[in-house]
Amino acid sequence: VQLQASGGGSVQAGGSLRLSCVASGFNFDDYAIGWFRQFPGKERAFVVVFRWSGELLGYSDSVRGRFSVSRDNAKNTVDLQLNDLRPDDTGIYYCAAGTDWKRPDYWGQGTLVTVSS
Repeated sequence: VQLQASGGGSVQAGGSLRLSCVASGFNFDDYAIGWFRQFPGKERAFVVVFRWSGELLGYSDSVRGRFSVSRDNAKNTVDLQLNDLRPDDTGIYYCAAGTDWKRPDYWGQGTLVTVSS
């Protein structure tokens, strides 16, 4: 299983970023996939997680209305669009997949998002 994340960076508050995750090596129909993030000194927490069929499994209230997820079946990619970014969105963002969406089995390498005020 491979999850290759990219797209992090530094923006000012109110800005946007787009993260992308290329997934391979597993049967997408059997797994939940999505994005998690980790703040300094905190544990990883889900941002948005869904089944490849499109069923939404989890969507953090803290990003609702600002972040959106999309997938490209042909390219096996899962993108996270981050809009209206805030300084408290700063953290490392991970693409993850697993049979239990709350406890992913596989993690990408993480990509840093930094939002300045």
